[in-house]
Amino acid sequence: MTTTAHDMIYSVLDNNLSRIAGIEGAVLLSNDGIRLSDYRLDRDQAERIAAASSGVAATMKAISREIDGGRVIRQLVEMDDRYLCIVGCGEGSTLIVVTSRKARLGELGGEAVRTAQALGEWLGTPERVQGPAS
Repeated sequence: MTTTAHDMIYSVLDNNLSRIAGIEGAVLLSNDGIRLSDYRLDRDQAERIAAASSGVAATMKAISREIDGGRVIRQLVEMDDRYLCIVGCGEGSTLIVVTSRKARLGELGGEAVRTAQALGEWLGTPERVQGPAS
């Protein structure tokens, strides 16, 4: 991804997510767990969150397919001290937003979805397809 694309992604993340009370950071990742960009997190932490979160996102998509639930819009994970919001973003991408418990859940969910939609309008990471075994 070019520097200009990273700058654009960061700008969208900053413009939308900075409004959320208690925002701690965000990671934009491909569905195979590769960090595409991050916001307010150090790179190593962002890469670990991306790798772990891709499994959660994939599990929710599989469950939705099994029950004919359609597209997964967002997932919210509540922890003792943090919230984690996982939102599909573009074709083959996912946005992870991390906040403290100060965040209001409606605001977190709404801004995360709006941010993902803004990015998804121009960002698409095609899903990887398994080739034939050699």
